[in-house]
Amino acid sequence: MSPRFPRLPALLRPWILAALVALPVTGTGAQPDGKTPGGAPPPAKPAVERELFDGETLAGWKPSAFDSQAAVRVENPFRDGTAAIILEKSAHLSGITWTKEADLPRMNYELSLEAMKLEGSDFFCGLTFPVGDSAVTFVVGGWGGMVTGISCIDNSDASDNETSTARDYKPNRWYRIRVRVTPGKLEAWVDDEQVVDFETTNRKLDLRFGEIKYSLPLGIAAYETKAALREIRLRRLP
Repeated sequence: MSPRFPRLPALLRPWILAALVALPVTGTGAQPDGKTPGGAPPPAKPAVERELFDGETLAGWKPSAFDSQAAVRVENPFRDGTAAIILEKSAHLSGITWTKEADLPRMNYELSLEAMKLEGSDFFCGLTFPVGDSAVTFVVGGWGGMVTGISCIDNSDASDNETSTARDYKPNRWYRIRVRVTPGKLEAWVDDEQVVDFETTNRKLDLRFGEIKYSLPLGIAAYETKAALREIRLRRLP
C-alpha cells in the first residue's frame, strides 16, 4: 500500500461511508420548481407554427357568405410555380373563412400570408382575426387602393384612426403580410415594414358594421378586386 494513503482504522470506516451517503447530489437538470441550478428559469418553449393552406385544396376554408361572394379556387401551379388561392373579383366583398374556430388562439399568436393584387382598385387583403374576445380587420390597400390600417378602433375605420397609413401597392407582386396579437398590443407588417404598433389597453376593438362579420372567426377578403393568396400560416407564441 502507498505510504501516502495509509489504511484507515476499521472503526472509522462506517462513519465516513454514512457521511458520503448524506452529501447532497448536484447536477445540471431542472429543479422541482422548474428552475435550473442557480435559480435561472428554464428556456422558453419555442413558437409552434402551423400551415393553414395545404397547397392543394381549400381544406379548413370555405367561401365567405358575402352577398357578392365570387368564385374561389386553388390554382396549382400559379404563375411562379407555387400554389395559390384565387379570389375572383366581385361587385363588393369576396373571400374565404376559416371553419375550425376551436383551433384558433385569441391571444399570443401571429398570422402571416402572402397576397397579390391581380385586378381591381381596392383592398386585396382584408385579414380578419381574433383579438381576445373581439376581432378586427387588417386592411391592406383599401379606400381606393392605398389605405392600410386596422378596422375598427373606437368605432373608427382604418381610414380614420391612428393606425391609418398610405402605401402604393403594385399589381402582380407578392406582399408579405403579418399580424401579431399579444396582451395590450396589436402589430402588423407589410413586407419588412412595421405599419401598425398599437397599444390596445382601454381601447375598443371591433369589426366594421356589415358583412365583414362573415369573415369570423378568421377570414381573408378582397373588395372589388381579384386577389391571390398563399403561404398562410399561424404561429402560436410562447
